[in-house]
Amino acid sequence: MDWLKKICLFFLTAGIYLDGFSQDNSETLRLSVSDAQAFALQNNRTVKTSHIDIRLAGRKIWENLAIGLPQVNVDANYLHQFVVPEISFGSYLDIDALPDGPVTKQDIENAFKDSPSIPLGVSDNTTIDFTLSQLIFNGQYFVGLKATKVVKEVSEKTLTRTEDHTREMVAGAYYLVLVLQENIRVLRESRKALDQMYNEMVKMNQQGLNEETDVDQVNINRSNITTLLTSMESKRETSMKHLKYLLGVEFARQVELTDNLEMVIEQGNLRYLKSPEFKVQNSVDYQLIGMQENLSELMVRLEKSKYLPTLSAFYRHQEQTNQPSFNFAVKDVVGATLHFPIVSSGIRSARVGQAQYDLEKIRLNRQDTEQGLIMEFETARNDYQSAYSNFTVNRESMTLSKKVYDRTILKYREGVSSSFELSQMQTQFLTAESNYYNSLLALLNAKARLDRILRIN
Repeated sequence: MDWLKKICLFFLTAGIYLDGFSQDNSETLRLSVSDAQAFALQNNRTVKTSHIDIRLAGRKIWENLAIGLPQVNVDANYLHQFVVPEISFGSYLDIDALPDGPVTKQDIENAFKDSPSIPLGVSDNTTIDFTLSQLIFNGQYFVGLKATKVVKEVSEKTLTRTEDHTREMVAGAYYLVLVLQENIRVLRESRKALDQMYNEMVKMNQQGLNEETDVDQVNINRSNITTLLTSMESKRETSMKHLKYLLGVEFARQVELTDNLEMVIEQGNLRYLKSPEFKVQNSVDYQLIGMQENLSELMVRLEKSKYLPTLSAFYRHQEQTNQPSFNFAVKDVVGATLHFPIVSSGIRSARVGQAQYDLEKIRLNRQDTEQGLIMEFETARNDYQSAYSNFTVNRESMTLSKKVYDRTILKYREGVSSSFELSQMQTQFLTAESNYYNSLLALLNAKARLDRILRIN
């Protein structure tokens, strides 16, 4: 019965574990912008792929390193000979065949016998070779080993760039959801006010205090708000899925954003309304182009190393499972091989020249990249300051248009304002609101871009 108790205990424990896992998976994920970025760096599939590239580069380094380490090989060869060659040493004088006493010529001739044939091999044999080899000197090997280390450094720096861009994309998606949520909140308040107004207008119409056209106009305004609200809610759902995709979580997982727009805007203003300092040497792209220059220099050295000789040594031991009668094979052999390139008809020289031209191109590209990065920063900084200026203007315009729209609603209720004026003020308010949220999103995206350029986490 003990085994039955163990099985029951196992399934009970497994059920508790799986139940706990499902609860963790269904738990709402509450994230700030920085939390979302950190979460994405752990779970985003593109970032995970970059981590695999680094591990792959590490394996490549070991592969190249192993070329210069001792190599041990064991070979087994089976051989079957249908006809085994034989050797005979001819006739020989058998002294025991001579008679006692006087020996005649005939006795001597009769005493000669044919010697038996000796096989020079065996029908079936297996030869086992044990070989130990060691590369002593090869210029290409040492330069190539350095090159693979630089390639791994490039992979690591590429991971850093991928992480920076992932942070920017996550922040942009996060800000878009926040903006849409705020827009939806304002639209719901506007629809709530219109719903209340519509109900009032219907009651007044039933009492004959207004015309049916007035009720229809309010209903049209409600429909406009509802249509826009439905569109914003659909955009928010799509944007949230995009954020979840960047985070690397399932679409069914609940995600709650904890940051608010005012805090994010204030954070950006403190950093970027003044003139932030930009050092191009801190840019990942600039560091990458520097690594590519180092790699190109190594390629020049690699081509030049092909003029150098290659020296290797080996030790071989051989055993046979079926030794023949005559075996002239040497069991233990030690040797060395020296390969010295003499004439290649200009092939090596041409390859060196190609590598040098590639190096010149990389150096020119490095200068171009430096200037481009400075221009990118200055453009991003100006875009942020311009976006902030547009944001403040549009915020004020939306506030004023909202105030005018609310007054028009009040006048319309009192019968002072016409339905045409109400519709016009609503269109003006919705346009100002759209301009405000577009400028807000542009400001936040400019902040995310500057965060990536200046590598601010």
